[in-house]
Parts: sequence; C-alpha cells; structure tokens
Amino acid sequence: MTETLEAFRTHLVNQDRSQLTINGYLADLEHFGRWFEQTNGEPFSPQAVTPTDVREFRQHQLNVERRKASTINRRLAALSAYMAWAKQAGLIEHDPTQGIRNIAKVDGGPKYLDKKQQYALQRAVEKDVQLSRLRYPKRWVARQRDASLVTVLLNTGLRLQEALDLRLSDVQIGDRKGQLIVRRGKGRKQRTIPLNAEARKALQEWMAVRPQCSGDFLWVAVESDTEGALSSRSVQRVILRLGQDAGLKNLTPHMLRHSFAKNLVDSGVGLEKVAALLGHSNLNTTRIYVTPNQNDLEKAVECLTGNFN
Repeated sequence: MTETLEAFRTHLVNQDRSQLTINGYLADLEHFGRWFEQTNGEPFSPQAVTPTDVREFRQHQLNVERRKASTINRRLAALSAYMAWAKQAGLIEHDPTQGIRNIAKVDGGPKYLDKKQQYALQRAVEKDVQLSRLRYPKRWVARQRDASLVTVLLNTGLRLQEALDLRLSDVQIGDRKGQLIVRRGKGRKQRTIPLNAEARKALQEWMAVRPQCSGDFLWVAVESDTEGALSSRSVQRVILRLGQDAGLKNLTPHMLRHSFAKNLVDSGVGLEKVAALLGHSNLNTTRIYVTPNQNDLEKAVECLTGNFN
C-alpha cells in the first residue's frame, strides 16, 4: 500500500496539485484503507477493492461515523481519483468507484466572518502586537508578521499557499496604490491583485521590521535560525490562536478568503470582478458567495422573533 500511495503522490505532484490537496487525498485514502482492512481482514490495494466495498464505506461513514455529506463526498472523491489513476497505470481493469453516487446535500454558502467578527479579529490582532512589544522584546517581530499576514489575507482573498509563495519582487507599493503578483495560483494561473489602504499599511509595517538577510520570500520564519519560508502549518496555528483571542472558534485561512469575497459581493462588486480577484476560472465557483450560509439563515429566522406575539 505504501509504495502505491507514494506513486499516487508523485502522480498528483506531476498534475501540479497543491500540497494541501495532496495531503488531503492521502489522509482520506489512509482512512479508507484502515476501514477496508478492519472490515475485510485483508490488506488494502487497488486490486482488492470492489464496488460493494465503496458502497459499504459510504454507508459506514453515513450511519456509523455519522459524517457530514461534504466529508463523505470528499473521501469518495479522493478514492475515485486514486482508482482512476490505478486504472490508467494498468493496476486495475475496472474502476470500482464508477457509478457510486455521492451523498445528496443542500449546498450552503461558505463560512465567512461578518463585519462584527472581522472587527473582533482585527482588534485581537492589534492587541496582540501591542502586548508583544511590551512582553516579548525579542519575539514581537514575529507577532507583527502574523498581524500583517492576517490583514493581507483578509484584504486580498489570497489562498494561503499563494501568500506564502510570494517573493519580495512580487509586491509593489506606492504612495496611493499598490499591487501584488500571484505568479503560480491554482491551475498555474497568474493574476495581479490591487492592494487597498489596509493591505498596503500592513505590508509596510511588516517590511519595516522584516529581517534583511532572509532570502527573497516575503513571509519568513523569524523564530528559526534559518529564517526560511514560513510554513502553512505555522500560519494555521497562528490564525487559530488569534481567532480564539477574538472569540472565534476554528478560524482558518480560507475563512479569511471567503470573508474578503463576501465583503466584495455585499458591496455590490460584480461576480466577474470577484472571480478575477480570487483566481476563479469558472464563474459558477464564485456564485457560492451569493448563496446563504448557516449564519445567514440564522439571522433570517431571528427577524421573525416577536412577530407572532
């Protein structure tokens, strides 16, 4: 199983899939592999999987593990991609995932921060920098980096990996305007994103304290001796911590991207412009930002409070 998964990993890398996508596929496949071996008492391999296994796994996720439809469908998608590769590689003759239906679900809008939550996050970020200057004279530079990065993500809609891939030469800031260049977005697409005043200010504050001997990555790990590129795991932990400080549970970098897009839509910006800023090639992908999410639905029913008294 390990050799086959490594070969599949190489295939995904050659397809230019992001590291997050690759890690997600492999984690989902390992989950299926554990279930398969516990259920059938034999090693997991592409040749051993039958359509019945796939259907039973789907039902196990639904009825026993009680997973959400989105989680089940994601795991089925990972298994489908793996089996399609195995067939292409000549490891199997028939794809056992063909014809297996996903779990039907009502699509909801993405998770984003409303204006009140964004205010709470920005306040927590500013407070974190202020306190770090007093308490951590040797570490406050990292806190300034974190604050600037969160502000940039919230004001540009960058994917996390796009932000971490930025080089110093990709950022241009003037007195009244600025821009950054995403040289390798999803699907190898390049795009240029204008910087508003908040993003420019955040970048200037970081550049003023950024170590000068840290290579050409914009965001660097100043806590380490090597001061190399900042890792996605480090940023996820930082955003989770700052979210907790702001009273926001399970905050993720992608929620900042969603918040940026939702802010644009709520301000009347056309979907085609939002799609260009986010790097979407299909306008239907951008339409999720006009789809109500759970918070929107909760606010809608709250409007009825007292109307029947």
